[in-house]
Amino acid sequence: QVQLIEFGGGLVQAGGSLRLSCAASGRTFSSYTMAWFRQAPGKEREFVAAIRWGGGRTDYVDSVKGRFTISRENAKNTVYLQMNSLKPEDTAVYYCAAGTPSYLNWRSAYDYWGQGTQVTVSS
Repeated sequence: QVQLIEFGGGLVQAGGSLRLSCAASGRTFSSYTMAWFRQAPGKEREFVAAIRWGGGRTDYVDSVKGRFTISRENAKNTVYLQMNSLKPEDTAVYYCAAGTPSYLNWRSAYDYWGQGTQVTVSS
């Protein structure tokens, strides 16, 4: 069993930066792929970024490539999402997820989810 708690959301102006953190409980954190998803009002939850257990493989949705960076510290049971050059369309609730997906962007393959943290980007 893994429990996830997100931190770091907030209100930021367009062009600004935020760093999200996700703290995980459980001794098997390092064996899971970790991911960030987001859900804007009236839209489906979408994949944002993911990182394999060893940190060597990452994937991003095209709309955030070059602006967002996912990383993890297995010793601290924590995964991060550094978000730069934020745009109003990045406004959403951001969720941390853990699982063992064959493909990193498969939402249904993630077994554990956090409660989410709100990110709002003003224009």
